[in-house]
Amino acid sequence: MRDILKNYIDHAWVAPSSDATQEIVNPATGSVSGRLALSTGEDVDRAVAAARQAFASYSQTSLEERSALLNRIADGHEARAEDMARAVTADIGTPVAYARTIVQVGAGQFRLLAKAIQTYPFAENQGGTRIVKDPIGVVGMIPPWNYPALQSAEKIAPALAAGCTMILKPGTPYTNQVLAEILHEAGVPKGVFNLVNGRGSVIGTSLSRHPHVDMIAFTGSTAVGIEVQKNAADTIKRVSLELGGKSPHIILPDADLQAAAQSAVAKVMRNSGQTCAAPTRTLIPRVHKAELEVLIRTAAEAILVGDPLTDVFMGPAANEAQWHTVQKYIQAGIDEGATLLTGGPGRPEGLNDGWFERPTVFTDVRNDMSIARQEIFGPVMSLIAYDTVEEAIAIANDTPYGLAAYVDGGDQAVVQAVASRLRAGQVMLNGKGPDFHAPFGGYKQSGNGRIWGLAGLEEYLETKAVVGGC
Repeated sequence: MRDILKNYIDHAWVAPSSDATQEIVNPATGSVSGRLALSTGEDVDRAVAAARQAFASYSQTSLEERSALLNRIADGHEARAEDMARAVTADIGTPVAYARTIVQVGAGQFRLLAKAIQTYPFAENQGGTRIVKDPIGVVGMIPPWNYPALQSAEKIAPALAAGCTMILKPGTPYTNQVLAEILHEAGVPKGVFNLVNGRGSVIGTSLSRHPHVDMIAFTGSTAVGIEVQKNAADTIKRVSLELGGKSPHIILPDADLQAAAQSAVAKVMRNSGQTCAAPTRTLIPRVHKAELEVLIRTAAEAILVGDPLTDVFMGPAANEAQWHTVQKYIQAGIDEGATLLTGGPGRPEGLNDGWFERPTVFTDVRNDMSIARQEIFGPVMSLIAYDTVEEAIAIANDTPYGLAAYVDGGDQAVVQAVASRLRAGQVMLNGKGPDFHAPFGGYKQSGNGRIWGLAGLEEYLETKAVVGGC
Protein backbone atom coordinates (compact mmCIF):
# COMPACT_ATOMS: atom_id res chain seq x y z
CA MET A 1 0.00 0.00 0.00
CA ARG A 2 1.81 3.16 1.18
CA ASP A 3 3.27 5.06 4.11
CA ILE A 4 0.90 6.82 6.53
CA LEU A 5 3.07 9.58 7.94
CA LYS A 6 0.70 12.47 8.68
CA ASN A 7 -2.11 13.24 11.08
CA TYR A 8 -5.31 15.07 10.20
CA ILE A 9 -5.68 18.03 12.55
CA ASP A 10 -7.74 21.20 12.15
CA HIS A 11 -8.76 20.37 8.57
CA ALA A 12 -5.18 19.78 7.34
CA TRP A 13 -2.72 16.93 6.92
CA VAL A 14 0.17 17.70 9.23
CA ALA A 15 3.41 16.00 10.22
CA PRO A 16 3.55 14.67 13.79
CA SER A 17 5.91 16.05 16.41
CA SER A 18 8.07 12.91 16.23
CA ASP A 19 9.91 11.22 13.36
CA ALA A 20 9.33 7.78 14.87
CA THR A 21 7.53 5.19 12.75
CA GLN A 22 6.62 1.53 12.83
CA GLU A 23 6.26 -0.96 9.99
CA ILE A 24 2.85 -1.85 8.57
CA VAL A 25 2.79 -5.57 7.79
CA ASN A 26 0.50 -7.33 5.33
CA PRO A 27 -0.94 -10.23 7.39
CA ALA A 28 -1.50 -12.40 4.33
CA THR A 29 2.15 -12.31 3.26
CA GLY A 30 4.14 -11.19 6.27
CA SER A 31 5.77 -8.52 4.11
CA VAL A 32 6.09 -4.82 4.94
CA SER A 33 3.57 -2.67 3.07
CA GLY A 34 4.41 0.73 4.54
CA ARG A 35 5.27 2.77 7.59
CA LEU A 36 3.00 4.38 10.18
CA ALA A 37 3.78 7.61 12.02
CA LEU A 38 4.01 7.31 15.79
CA SER A 39 2.69 10.52 17.25
CA THR A 40 3.06 11.86 20.78
CA GLY A 41 1.01 13.51 23.47
CA GLU A 42 1.97 16.85 21.95
CA ASP A 43 0.02 15.90 18.81
CA VAL A 44 -2.95 14.93 20.97
CA ASP A 45 -2.84 18.35 22.65
CA ARG A 46 -2.89 20.03 19.25
CA ALA A 47 -5.85 17.96 18.07
CA VAL A 48 -7.80 18.49 21.30
CA ALA A 49 -7.26 22.25 21.06
CA ALA A 50 -8.62 22.24 17.52
CA ALA A 51 -11.65 20.18 18.54
CA ARG A 52 -12.32 22.36 21.58
CA GLN A 53 -12.26 25.52 19.49
CA ALA A 54 -14.51 23.99 16.83
CA PHE A 55 -17.07 22.80 19.36
CA ALA A 56 -18.31 26.31 20.09
CA SER A 57 -19.62 26.72 16.54
CA TYR A 58 -20.32 23.15 15.45
CA SER A 59 -22.49 22.43 18.51
CA GLN A 60 -24.77 25.27 17.37
CA THR A 61 -25.29 24.03 13.81
CA SER A 62 -28.81 23.15 12.78
CA LEU A 63 -30.05 19.59 12.49
CA GLU A 64 -30.55 20.23 8.78
CA GLU A 65 -26.87 21.13 8.41
CA ARG A 66 -25.73 18.04 10.30
CA SER A 67 -28.10 15.78 8.38
CA ALA A 68 -26.82 17.11 5.06
CA LEU A 69 -23.21 16.58 6.21
CA LEU A 70 -23.92 12.99 7.25
CA ASN A 71 -25.53 12.27 3.88
CA ARG A 72 -22.52 13.73 2.05
CA ILE A 73 -20.22 11.48 4.08
CA ALA A 74 -22.41 8.47 3.27
CA ASP A 75 -22.24 9.41 -0.42
CA GLY A 76 -18.47 9.64 -0.26
CA HIS A 77 -18.28 6.40 1.65
CA GLU A 78 -20.27 4.63 -1.07
CA ALA A 79 -18.25 6.25 -3.86
CA ARG A 80 -15.01 4.95 -2.34
CA ALA A 81 -16.38 1.62 -1.16
CA GLU A 82 -13.85 -0.42 -3.12
CA ASP A 83 -10.96 1.67 -1.79
CA MET A 84 -12.26 1.08 1.71
CA ALA A 85 -12.72 -2.66 1.21
CA ARG A 86 -9.21 -3.14 -0.15
CA ALA A 87 -7.80 -1.03 2.67
CA VAL A 88 -9.52 -3.32 5.20
CA THR A 89 -7.96 -6.34 3.50
CA ALA A 90 -4.54 -4.72 3.52
CA ASP A 91 -4.91 -3.76 7.17
CA ILE A 92 -6.12 -7.01 8.74
CA GLY A 93 -6.54 -9.66 6.03
CA THR A 94 -10.34 -9.77 5.91
CA PRO A 95 -11.44 -11.43 2.64
CA VAL A 96 -12.26 -8.56 0.30
CA ALA A 97 -15.75 -9.85 -0.52
CA TYR A 98 -16.71 -9.74 3.17
CA ALA A 99 -14.92 -6.41 3.61
CA ARG A 100 -17.21 -4.93 0.96
CA THR A 101 -20.22 -5.95 3.04
CA ILE A 102 -18.83 -4.36 6.20
CA VAL A 103 -18.01 -1.16 4.31
CA GLN A 104 -21.68 -0.89 3.34
CA VAL A 105 -22.68 -1.27 6.98
CA GLY A 106 -20.30 1.54 7.91
CA ALA A 107 -21.82 3.85 5.31
CA GLY A 108 -25.24 2.92 6.64
CA GLN A 109 -24.39 4.34 10.07
CA PHE A 110 -24.07 7.82 8.54
CA ARG A 111 -27.21 7.41 6.43
CA LEU A 112 -29.28 6.15 9.35
CA LEU A 113 -28.42 9.06 11.62
CA ALA A 114 -28.85 11.63 8.85
CA LYS A 115 -32.48 10.59 8.79
CA ALA A 116 -32.97 9.92 12.50
CA ILE A 117 -31.93 13.34 13.79
CA GLN A 118 -34.59 15.02 11.67
CA THR A 119 -37.26 13.67 14.04
CA TYR A 120 -35.31 12.88 17.22
CA PRO A 121 -36.67 14.82 20.24
CA PHE A 122 -33.66 16.96 21.15
CA ALA A 123 -36.06 19.16 23.15
CA GLU A 124 -39.33 18.20 24.86
CA ASN A 125 -41.69 19.91 27.28
CA GLN A 126 -42.45 18.26 30.61
CA GLY A 127 -44.94 20.35 32.51
CA GLY A 128 -43.36 23.77 32.93
CA THR A 129 -39.85 22.45 32.25
CA ARG A 130 -38.09 22.01 28.92
CA ILE A 131 -35.89 18.92 28.67
CA VAL A 132 -33.02 19.55 26.27
CA LYS A 133 -30.41 17.14 24.88
CA ASP A 134 -27.06 18.88 24.29
CA PRO A 135 -23.90 17.50 22.67
CA ILE A 136 -21.49 16.31 25.33
CA GLY A 137 -18.46 18.12 23.89
CA VAL A 138 -15.06 16.90 22.70
CA VAL A 139 -14.86 13.13 22.25
CA GLY A 140 -11.77 10.95 22.18
CA MET A 141 -12.41 7.87 20.04
CA ILE A 142 -10.41 4.66 20.31
CA PRO A 143 -11.80 1.99 17.96
CA PRO A 144 -10.25 -1.48 17.57
CA TRP A 145 -8.62 -3.05 14.53
CA ASN A 146 -10.92 -5.97 13.75
CA TYR A 147 -13.74 -4.19 11.82
CA PRO A 148 -12.15 -0.85 10.92
CA ALA A 149 -14.67 0.17 8.25
CA LEU A 150 -17.50 -0.13 10.76
CA GLN A 151 -16.04 0.62 14.14
CA SER A 152 -14.76 4.10 13.36
CA ALA A 153 -18.00 4.97 11.56
CA GLU A 154 -20.13 3.77 14.48
CA LYS A 155 -18.42 6.38 16.69
CA ILE A 156 -17.98 9.26 14.25
CA ALA A 157 -21.53 9.22 12.84
CA PRO A 158 -23.43 9.64 16.14
CA ALA A 159 -20.91 12.18 17.44
CA LEU A 160 -21.35 14.33 14.34
CA ALA A 161 -25.13 13.89 14.55
CA ALA A 162 -25.16 15.01 18.18
CA GLY A 163 -23.05 18.11 17.51
CA CYS A 164 -19.78 16.90 19.06
CA THR A 165 -16.23 17.37 17.88
CA MET A 166 -13.70 14.56 18.03
CA ILE A 167 -10.22 13.09 17.93
CA LEU A 168 -9.84 9.60 16.47
CA LYS A 169 -6.99 7.30 17.42
CA PRO A 170 -7.31 4.81 14.52
CA GLY A 171 -7.29 1.07 15.03
CA THR A 172 -5.76 0.51 11.59
CA PRO A 173 -3.81 2.79 9.23
CA TYR A 174 -5.11 2.31 5.69
CA THR A 175 -8.87 2.07 6.28
CA ASN A 176 -8.94 5.08 8.56
CA GLN A 177 -6.82 7.10 6.15
CA VAL A 178 -9.45 6.58 3.45
CA LEU A 179 -12.21 7.43 5.94
CA ALA A 180 -10.47 10.68 6.92
CA GLU A 181 -10.16 11.59 3.24
CA ILE A 182 -13.90 10.95 2.80
CA LEU A 183 -14.75 13.20 5.75
CA HIS A 184 -12.48 15.95 4.44
CA GLU A 185 -14.00 15.78 0.95
CA ALA A 186 -17.52 15.84 2.45
CA GLY A 187 -16.78 19.21 4.05
CA VAL A 188 -16.56 18.41 7.74
CA PRO A 189 -15.92 21.84 9.30
CA LYS A 190 -12.47 22.84 10.46
CA GLY A 191 -11.44 21.19 13.73
CA VAL A 192 -14.57 19.03 14.04
CA PHE A 193 -12.85 15.78 13.07
CA ASN A 194 -9.20 15.10 13.88
CA LEU A 195 -7.09 11.95 13.51
CA VAL A 196 -3.87 11.20 15.39
CA ASN A 197 -1.90 8.07 14.46
CA GLY A 198 0.22 6.19 16.94
CA ARG A 199 0.32 3.56 19.64
CA GLY A 200 -2.68 3.11 21.89
CA SER A 201 -0.47 3.20 24.97
CA VAL A 202 0.53 6.75 24.01
CA ILE A 203 -2.36 8.30 22.07
CA GLY A 204 -5.17 6.45 23.82
CA THR A 205 -3.73 7.19 27.24
CA SER A 206 -3.25 10.87 26.40
CA LEU A 207 -6.85 11.16 25.23
CA SER A 208 -8.22 9.30 28.25
CA ARG A 209 -6.38 11.53 30.69
CA HIS A 210 -6.80 14.82 28.83
CA PRO A 211 -8.64 17.45 30.89
CA HIS A 212 -10.24 19.01 27.79
CA VAL A 213 -11.73 15.76 26.48
CA ASP A 214 -15.31 15.31 27.71
CA MET A 215 -15.88 11.71 26.68
CA ILE A 216 -13.99 8.59 25.63
CA ALA A 217 -15.62 6.10 23.25
CA PHE A 218 -13.60 2.87 23.38
CA THR A 219 -14.04 -0.52 21.77
CA GLY A 220 -11.54 -3.27 22.53
CA SER A 221 -10.51 -5.82 25.12
CA THR A 222 -11.85 -5.78 28.65
CA ALA A 223 -8.33 -5.46 30.07
CA VAL A 224 -7.58 -2.31 28.07
CA GLY A 225 -11.07 -0.96 28.76
CA ILE A 226 -10.34 -1.14 32.48
CA GLU A 227 -7.17 0.92 31.96
CA VAL A 228 -9.07 3.47 29.86
CA GLN A 229 -11.65 3.88 32.60
CA LYS A 230 -8.97 4.28 35.25
CA ASN A 231 -7.14 6.88 33.16
CA ALA A 232 -10.37 8.83 32.65
CA ALA A 233 -11.41 8.74 36.30
CA ASP A 234 -9.45 11.78 37.47
CA THR A 235 -11.32 14.07 35.07
CA ILE A 236 -14.76 12.43 35.60
CA LYS A 237 -15.32 12.17 31.86
CA ARG A 238 -17.96 9.92 30.41
CA VAL A 239 -16.55 6.59 29.21
CA SER A 240 -18.46 4.39 26.78
CA LEU A 241 -17.00 0.89 26.62
CA GLU A 242 -17.78 -1.93 24.20
CA LEU A 243 -15.52 -4.72 25.38
CA GLY A 244 -14.86 -8.43 25.09
CA GLY A 245 -17.19 -11.37 24.85
CA LYS A 246 -17.43 -15.13 25.19
CA SER A 247 -20.86 -15.47 23.69
CA PRO A 248 -22.97 -18.62 24.05
CA HIS A 249 -24.96 -20.22 21.25
CA ILE A 250 -27.67 -22.50 22.62
CA ILE A 251 -28.86 -25.09 20.12
CA LEU A 252 -32.14 -26.41 21.52
CA PRO A 253 -33.11 -30.07 21.05
CA ASP A 254 -35.83 -29.25 18.49
CA ALA A 255 -33.66 -26.96 16.36
CA ASP A 256 -32.94 -27.58 12.70
CA LEU A 257 -29.58 -29.19 13.46
CA GLN A 258 -28.13 -28.80 9.98
CA ALA A 259 -28.99 -25.09 9.79
CA ALA A 260 -27.87 -24.46 13.37
CA ALA A 261 -24.52 -26.18 12.80
CA GLN A 262 -23.84 -24.21 9.62
CA SER A 263 -24.80 -20.93 11.30
CA ALA A 264 -22.74 -21.66 14.40
CA VAL A 265 -19.57 -22.44 12.45
CA ALA A 266 -19.93 -19.46 10.11
CA LYS A 267 -20.45 -17.01 12.96
CA VAL A 268 -17.37 -18.25 14.83
CA MET A 269 -15.01 -18.49 11.86
CA ARG A 270 -16.02 -15.30 10.03
CA ASN A 271 -13.24 -12.67 10.02
CA SER A 272 -10.83 -15.34 11.31
CA GLY A 273 -12.73 -15.46 14.58
CA GLN A 274 -11.81 -11.85 15.31
CA THR A 275 -15.33 -10.82 16.29
CA CYS A 276 -16.16 -9.75 19.84
CA ALA A 277 -19.70 -11.13 19.55
CA ALA A 278 -18.69 -14.48 18.02
CA PRO A 279 -20.59 -17.42 19.62
CA THR A 280 -17.46 -19.33 20.55
CA ARG A 281 -19.24 -21.42 23.21
CA THR A 282 -21.70 -23.66 21.37
CA LEU A 283 -24.07 -25.39 23.79
CA ILE A 284 -25.37 -28.63 22.27
CA PRO A 285 -28.03 -31.02 23.63
CA ARG A 286 -26.36 -34.24 24.75
CA VAL A 287 -29.10 -36.27 23.05
CA HIS A 288 -27.86 -34.88 19.67
CA LYS A 289 -24.16 -34.59 20.57
CA ALA A 290 -22.83 -37.18 18.11
CA GLU A 291 -24.93 -35.86 15.22
CA LEU A 292 -23.99 -32.23 15.86
CA GLU A 293 -20.31 -33.10 16.16
CA VAL A 294 -20.41 -34.56 12.66
CA LEU A 295 -22.36 -31.63 11.24
CA ILE A 296 -20.11 -29.02 12.86
CA ARG A 297 -16.89 -30.80 11.92
CA THR A 298 -18.06 -31.10 8.32
CA ALA A 299 -18.97 -27.41 8.18
CA ALA A 300 -15.65 -26.35 9.70
CA GLU A 301 -13.62 -28.52 7.35
CA ALA A 302 -15.46 -27.05 4.36
CA ILE A 303 -14.22 -23.53 5.16
CA LEU A 304 -11.84 -22.25 2.50
CA VAL A 305 -8.83 -20.45 3.98
CA GLY A 306 -6.40 -18.50 1.84
CA ASP A 307 -5.47 -15.31 0.00
CA PRO A 308 -8.03 -12.69 1.11
CA LEU A 309 -8.02 -11.11 -2.34
CA THR A 310 -9.53 -14.32 -3.72
CA ASP A 311 -12.87 -16.04 -3.13
CA VAL A 312 -12.21 -17.48 0.34
CA PHE A 313 -14.25 -17.50 3.54
CA MET A 314 -11.34 -16.93 5.92
CA GLY A 315 -8.12 -14.98 5.54
CA PRO A 316 -5.25 -14.71 8.03
CA ALA A 317 -5.12 -13.46 11.58
CA ALA A 318 -4.62 -9.70 11.66
CA ASN A 319 -1.06 -9.84 12.94
CA GLU A 320 1.69 -12.06 14.29
CA ALA A 321 0.89 -11.41 17.94
CA GLN A 322 -2.72 -12.47 17.47
CA TRP A 323 -1.65 -15.62 15.63
CA HIS A 324 0.57 -16.64 18.55
CA THR A 325 -2.23 -15.91 21.03
CA VAL A 326 -4.59 -18.22 19.15
CA GLN A 327 -1.95 -20.97 18.99
CA LYS A 328 -1.46 -20.70 22.74
CA TYR A 329 -5.16 -21.24 23.38
CA ILE A 330 -5.41 -24.16 20.97
CA GLN A 331 -2.58 -25.89 22.83
CA ALA A 332 -4.26 -25.04 26.15
CA GLY A 333 -7.45 -26.77 24.97
CA ILE A 334 -5.49 -29.88 24.14
CA ASP A 335 -3.58 -29.78 27.44
CA GLU A 336 -6.78 -29.33 29.46
CA GLY A 337 -8.29 -32.49 28.01
CA ALA A 338 -10.81 -31.19 25.45
CA THR A 339 -11.25 -33.41 22.39
CA LEU A 340 -9.89 -31.84 19.21
CA LEU A 341 -12.63 -32.44 16.65
CA THR A 342 -10.90 -30.69 13.75
CA GLY A 343 -8.19 -28.13 13.09
CA GLY A 344 -5.48 -27.68 15.67
CA PRO A 345 -2.13 -25.91 15.96
CA GLY A 346 -0.17 -24.51 13.05
CA ARG A 347 -1.01 -23.17 9.63
CA PRO A 348 -3.30 -24.85 7.10
CA GLU A 349 -1.49 -27.02 4.60
CA GLY A 350 0.10 -25.03 1.78
CA LEU A 351 -0.16 -21.64 3.53
CA ASN A 352 3.35 -21.11 4.81
CA ASP A 353 3.49 -17.32 4.48
CA GLY A 354 1.30 -14.93 6.42
CA TRP A 355 -0.61 -15.51 9.65
CA PHE A 356 -3.11 -18.14 8.55
CA GLU A 357 -4.88 -20.38 11.07
CA ARG A 358 -6.78 -23.65 10.96
CA PRO A 359 -10.51 -23.48 11.75
CA THR A 360 -10.53 -25.38 15.04
CA VAL A 361 -13.35 -27.11 16.92
CA PHE A 362 -13.07 -28.70 20.36
CA THR A 363 -15.72 -30.95 21.87
CA ASP A 364 -16.10 -32.40 25.38
CA VAL A 365 -15.35 -28.90 26.65
CA ARG A 366 -16.14 -27.97 30.24
CA ASN A 367 -17.20 -24.43 30.99
CA ASP A 368 -14.30 -24.02 33.43
CA MET A 369 -11.63 -24.63 30.76
CA SER A 370 -9.62 -21.64 29.57
CA ILE A 371 -10.92 -22.07 25.99
CA ALA A 372 -14.44 -21.64 27.40
CA ARG A 373 -13.59 -18.76 29.77
CA GLN A 374 -11.17 -16.56 27.85
CA GLU A 375 -11.80 -14.47 24.74
CA ILE A 376 -9.45 -16.12 22.22
CA PHE A 377 -10.27 -13.82 19.28
CA GLY A 378 -9.54 -16.53 16.77
CA PRO A 379 -11.27 -19.34 14.83
CA VAL A 380 -11.65 -21.63 17.84
CA MET A 381 -15.04 -23.14 18.72
CA SER A 382 -15.91 -24.95 21.95
CA LEU A 383 -18.76 -27.49 22.06
CA ILE A 384 -20.29 -27.87 25.52
CA ALA A 385 -22.94 -30.56 26.00
CA TYR A 386 -25.97 -30.05 28.23
CA ASP A 387 -28.81 -32.29 29.45
CA THR A 388 -31.61 -29.81 30.15
CA VAL A 389 -32.55 -26.34 28.91
CA GLU A 390 -32.19 -25.05 32.46
CA GLU A 391 -28.60 -26.33 32.50
CA ALA A 392 -27.93 -24.69 29.12
CA ILE A 393 -29.14 -21.31 30.40
CA ALA A 394 -27.00 -21.64 33.52
CA ILE A 395 -23.90 -22.48 31.46
CA ALA A 396 -24.61 -19.65 29.02
CA ASN A 397 -24.78 -17.10 31.84
CA ASP A 398 -21.77 -18.55 33.70
CA THR A 399 -19.25 -16.11 32.23
CA PRO A 400 -17.83 -12.73 33.23
CA TYR A 401 -18.95 -11.44 29.82
CA GLY A 402 -22.36 -10.52 28.45
CA LEU A 403 -22.00 -9.03 24.97
CA ALA A 404 -24.12 -11.29 22.76
CA ALA A 405 -25.96 -14.60 22.78
CA TYR A 406 -27.62 -16.87 20.22
CA VAL A 407 -30.51 -19.32 20.43
CA ASP A 408 -31.71 -21.81 17.79
CA GLY A 409 -34.89 -23.82 18.23
CA GLY A 410 -38.10 -24.92 16.55
CA ASP A 411 -40.61 -23.60 19.09
CA GLN A 412 -40.55 -19.81 18.86
CA ALA A 413 -42.16 -19.37 22.27
CA VAL A 414 -39.44 -21.46 23.90
CA VAL A 415 -36.71 -19.67 21.94
CA GLN A 416 -38.06 -16.31 23.14
CA ALA A 417 -38.33 -17.56 26.71
CA VAL A 418 -34.71 -18.74 26.70
CA ALA A 419 -33.56 -15.45 25.13
CA SER A 420 -35.30 -13.47 27.88
CA ARG A 421 -33.16 -15.19 30.51
CA LEU A 422 -29.77 -14.66 28.86
CA ARG A 423 -27.62 -11.92 30.33
CA ALA A 424 -26.38 -10.34 27.12
CA GLY A 425 -26.79 -7.05 25.30
CA GLN A 426 -28.03 -8.45 22.00
CA VAL A 427 -29.58 -11.91 21.52
CA MET A 428 -29.89 -13.33 18.01
CA LEU A 429 -32.41 -16.05 17.20
CA ASN A 430 -32.45 -18.84 14.61
CA GLY A 431 -29.52 -17.80 12.48
CA LYS A 432 -30.04 -14.04 12.57
CA GLY A 433 -27.02 -11.78 12.57
CA PRO A 434 -26.67 -8.47 14.41
CA ASP A 435 -29.14 -5.65 13.81
CA PHE A 436 -27.02 -2.56 13.14
CA HIS A 437 -30.00 -0.28 13.81
CA ALA A 438 -30.61 -1.75 17.26
CA PRO A 439 -28.63 -1.04 20.45
CA PHE A 440 -25.48 -3.11 20.83
CA GLY A 441 -23.35 -3.34 23.95
CA GLY A 442 -22.55 -5.47 26.92
CA TYR A 443 -23.68 -6.63 30.31
CA LYS A 444 -21.11 -7.34 33.03
CA GLN A 445 -17.46 -7.11 31.87
CA SER A 446 -18.49 -6.65 28.24
CA GLY A 447 -18.79 -2.94 28.88
CA ASN A 448 -21.25 -0.15 29.42
CA GLY A 449 -23.11 2.14 27.08
CA ARG A 450 -24.46 1.26 23.66
CA ILE A 451 -23.54 1.73 20.01
CA TRP A 452 -25.71 1.74 16.85
CA GLY A 453 -29.04 3.39 16.21
CA LEU A 454 -30.63 5.98 18.49
CA ALA A 455 -29.05 4.41 21.57
CA GLY A 456 -25.66 5.12 20.00
CA LEU A 457 -26.64 8.75 19.39
CA GLU A 458 -27.72 9.20 23.00
CA GLU A 459 -24.26 8.22 24.27
CA TYR A 460 -23.03 11.59 22.95
CA LEU A 461 -25.76 13.72 24.54
CA GLU A 462 -26.11 15.45 27.91
CA THR A 463 -29.55 16.09 29.42
CA LYS A 464 -30.42 19.61 30.59
CA ALA A 465 -33.60 20.68 32.40
CA VAL A 466 -34.63 24.29 31.74
CA VAL A 467 -37.11 25.00 34.53
CA GLY A 468 -39.75 27.53 33.52
CA GLY A 469 -38.57 27.20 29.95
CA CYS A 470 -41.97 26.50 28.44
